[in-house]
Amino acid sequence: MAELRTSTTTTSAADAPPLHTVKPMPQTIFNRVFAPIYGCAILSLFYHHAKNLIHSPTISTFCITLTLVISDMILTLMWINMQALRMYPVRRQEFPENLKKIIKESEYPGLDVFICTADPYKEPPISVVNTALSVMAYDYPREKVSVYVSDDGGSALTLFALMEAAKFATHWLPFCDENKLLNRSPQAYFDSKQGFNSSNDDHRIKKMYESMKLKIEKVVERGKVEEEYINGDEEKQKAFNKWTHNFTRHHHPTVIQVLLDGCKDKDMNERSMPNLIYVSREKDKNSPHRFKAGALNTLLRVSSIMTNAPIILTLDCDMYSNNPQTPLDALCYLCDPKLLSKVGYVQFPQRFHKINKNDTYGCAYKRLFYIQSIGFDGLKGPNHVGTGCFFSRRVFFGGPSTLVPPEIPQLSPPYPHLLHNPNYKPLLHSQSVLALAHQVSTCNYENNTNWGSKIGYKYGSLVEDYYTGYRLQCEGWNSIFSMPKSPAFLGDAPISLIDLLNQQKRWAIGLLEVAFSRYSPITFGVKSMGPLMGLGYGLLSFWPLWSIPVTTYAFLPQLALLNNLYIFPQASETKWLSLYIFLFLGANTQDLIEFILVGGSVKSWWNDQRIWYIRGLTCYLFGLIEYILHTFGISKFGFNVTSKADDDDELRKRYDQGMFEFGVHSPMFVTISMAAFINFISLFHGLFQAFRDGNLEGSLLQILLSGFVVFNCCPVYEAVFLRADNGKIPFKTSVMAAFLIFCFYFLSFFLLV
Repeated sequence: MAELRTSTTTTSAADAPPLHTVKPMPQTIFNRVFAPIYGCAILSLFYHHAKNLIHSPTISTFCITLTLVISDMILTLMWINMQALRMYPVRRQEFPENLKKIIKESEYPGLDVFICTADPYKEPPISVVNTALSVMAYDYPREKVSVYVSDDGGSALTLFALMEAAKFATHWLPFCDENKLLNRSPQAYFDSKQGFNSSNDDHRIKKMYESMKLKIEKVVERGKVEEEYINGDEEKQKAFNKWTHNFTRHHHPTVIQVLLDGCKDKDMNERSMPNLIYVSREKDKNSPHRFKAGALNTLLRVSSIMTNAPIILTLDCDMYSNNPQTPLDALCYLCDPKLLSKVGYVQFPQRFHKINKNDTYGCAYKRLFYIQSIGFDGLKGPNHVGTGCFFSRRVFFGGPSTLVPPEIPQLSPPYPHLLHNPNYKPLLHSQSVLALAHQVSTCNYENNTNWGSKIGYKYGSLVEDYYTGYRLQCEGWNSIFSMPKSPAFLGDAPISLIDLLNQQKRWAIGLLEVAFSRYSPITFGVKSMGPLMGLGYGLLSFWPLWSIPVTTYAFLPQLALLNNLYIFPQASETKWLSLYIFLFLGANTQDLIEFILVGGSVKSWWNDQRIWYIRGLTCYLFGLIEYILHTFGISKFGFNVTSKADDDDELRKRYDQGMFEFGVHSPMFVTISMAAFINFISLFHGLFQAFRDGNLEGSLLQILLSGFVVFNCCPVYEAVFLRADNGKIPFKTSVMAAFLIFCFYFLSFFLLV
């Protein structure tokens, strides 16, 4: 840990130029000074709670205080976990130009890229194509790049799209090289006014791209690859013959199709092409699918058989490369002799394009992908966030000091001394290679093996990325967080609130699976990685528990106020009143400072804290409930792909204007509406009482809390009362919320008086 916090790291030669530097963030000293001050304030709060519990005049006030104590204990637990990530925040910088001085291009390690998709309608094939083309066009020796696309939906539409992409790539890659493009996703390049220069060459390549795109979209619209698109091509016909009437997304054989072979295929300038391989693992409706982690483990085995590159890049299907030199940034760490034996992966932050001006839904995830990651980076390194991550293949086969023997010798990971082997040439069309690749991708291959437990991506959580990164670090691997000024990757963020909440509900369930497992960060993590890393991972795994204090403070003080019951310090109790105000302002001010230091604005911070409040009342709460029901065997989890489609112009227009998109009836929208209604009513009830009696003595903090929630809920009031578009809250949702609030009020009347 101390070594990672040094100011400069260089290669082994004393006179070699530095490959990267690392410096502490400016808020480090403030964080260390503020933590004990704020901690003392928290202790004072619990002292105040203890006094109130002891001197509670009634059972109802005792129960209310006890509920507040439990909520504040959870907030304190989360605060303690967060402090672990505030002790050593660091910022790194890479020098890829120095890498070129130290390592020849012929010595660069091979790079296998894993791109995952599962549904051609929620994840449009044209997005997969753009992602694949962007990494195929890396400024990297082409013969060393292999792109594997995992299609877990087993769709002929996706295979067809990649076949078209393979043809277009023979023109697109030379075009990128000749014009020195920075953005090598065709769609992003043509959408950029700065990129398109209206030359004849630009028009030619754009016309080819639009023709390919139109053909792919027509095939997706029709739902099948018709004969006219195969054009008598025998190889294509043979590939699509596998899609028979018995072929479904949950029951089908393995499909492995080599679309480009770097040893044979050339571009229009007679340069070698990267390898492009389509993989759809075998699925049996009676076998567990293991979701995305199972698909990644299949890719890990298939790529070991076919190319076995020492470096692996994992990408979501919509997360295209935005910088052609990103692999060199990663190699600044993965090829540094001082770090080679212990750095398992280099994680780049997820960044998104087309987010509206003030990030209405908080989709930049600045806390998760920036603030917390730079905190992890000063310790043993960041967690894995599912995409934009360069792994050493070696990490998937055991800890730094051990090697788990594979069941097939060809699956052995490359050893460090093979990193720069320039003579390795894969035989992708070899019958023996293809036969073995099909063998290791069968749905029963992993039975009675260590895959998913000691080898590969880890099973046991819906958030396999977080869980895998966590387990790798428990085994002894370190990681690196790289945050270049120019985004390494850009993806699509949800522009519909229900898509966002459903995605994060799945995350919440997966995190709780880890939090309460035998590998809980608070126990196993602290023991394996030390207290700071264990607590840092605990902050993430227990994240859904935010729903308990958020729900408590959204309803309990308001119901008490409606029943003229005052549960916070009175205005005359200056000492305790100041304590509550300090705790609220201190936490939010520190959060705002961290937000701004990673490039956020005050308005985007406000939107981010508002969506945090909404998530606490919706996806975190429902995720916690669903996890509890599953634990008792009442329900079971499902896996829903988040829609990446963006073809609703009206929806996009409302999003760009900063409007919340509700539009459908959902239990999660009922809880938001309930909180909005009860706080609105309690605010005006409290103000009326105060003006009538001329006294704010007892109700001041409860009125302020209700006002704060009301201000956050302005989009809800607008969606209920003022809007007539398709994004408004459905009448059914509003009626249900009003009815439940009516029931809650009468129940509280009997319980609190």
